[in-house]
Amino acid sequence: MTAAVRPVPTADIVIVNWNTGRYLGECLRSIVGADRSQLRVARIVVVDNASTDDSLRGLAAGDIPLDVISNARNRGFAAACNQGAALGSSDFLLFLNPDTRLCPDALKVVGRLLRTPDSDGFGIFGALMVDEHGHPQISCSRFPSVRVYVGKMTGLDRLMPALFPPHHLGPHELTRSGAVDQVIGAFFLVRRALFTGLNGFDEGYFLYHEEVDFALRAHRAGWPSYHVRRARVHHAENVSSSQLGAWRHYLLLCSRTRYVFRHWTRPQAWLLMALTFSLEPAARMAAAAFRGQWAELRSTWAVYRQFLRWFRNNREAAPTGDFPAVVRTSAD
Repeated sequence: MTAAVRPVPTADIVIVNWNTGRYLGECLRSIVGADRSQLRVARIVVVDNASTDDSLRGLAAGDIPLDVISNARNRGFAAACNQGAALGSSDFLLFLNPDTRLCPDALKVVGRLLRTPDSDGFGIFGALMVDEHGHPQISCSRFPSVRVYVGKMTGLDRLMPALFPPHHLGPHELTRSGAVDQVIGAFFLVRRALFTGLNGFDEGYFLYHEEVDFALRAHRAGWPSYHVRRARVHHAENVSSSQLGAWRHYLLLCSRTRYVFRHWTRPQAWLLMALTFSLEPAARMAAAAFRGQWAELRSTWAVYRQFLRWFRNNREAAPTGDFPAVVRTSAD
């Protein structure tokens, strides 16, 4: 007796844009040119977070319905994703970074998987990120732990990876498709029912950790993540966030703090905060001084001073897009 053929699933694609220039148009063209025979794209929603460049000019999506939402202010990545997700009704939601380009068979490969029993029991699916030369980039990560963060703060994740596991999985750890803790948000395909059931991304994360938080909540609800190695996506990386300078690290600190106080035990969270205000800035400033990068040393001091102010006042509140001048004008 043969198994019943499953119908072709549908997906709504949500792209959050902030000053990505030509990359957004290239991303849309890659979707239009992709093989959609196994995963039908019902609509594309671009949510623009108050860009000041011309990245929205002349957008087109061929035969795919396209909606563009223009926010008057930068609402943050998580909130903008939720905005875009609210417009569709497809089986799946694909959150795609504007600095990505789908390889022609990426959607076909993922769609085929979704039509098999191998996908049952998984809630989130990610692809293999590659650079312009096809070399693997960061695609999946471990759920953060004290050891992961200590290794990252001190560089011990490179010297003693067995004791301090790196946060991101290396290419040698992703030689085949399978279950992982978390796939990165550049290509984040999630079952709509799961996304709705978990109330979407936590909008308390302005940038960073929103997909980590969601993946952990999904995992705890019985819906782990799955890495689809044969689905390849070109990823330019950090096209938007690199424009933030030192502000990027400030946002990372805020999001990391929100994450650990929500998901770790209190002793673990407070241990990390002790290291965040002692070991980490000391290590970063010592490295900057050793390299003779005095501007980086000053900006690091400014970032941690700003972060301490945020932490003291209200660590539950999400930071906003009103970037402090002392941080905005510093180099990361």
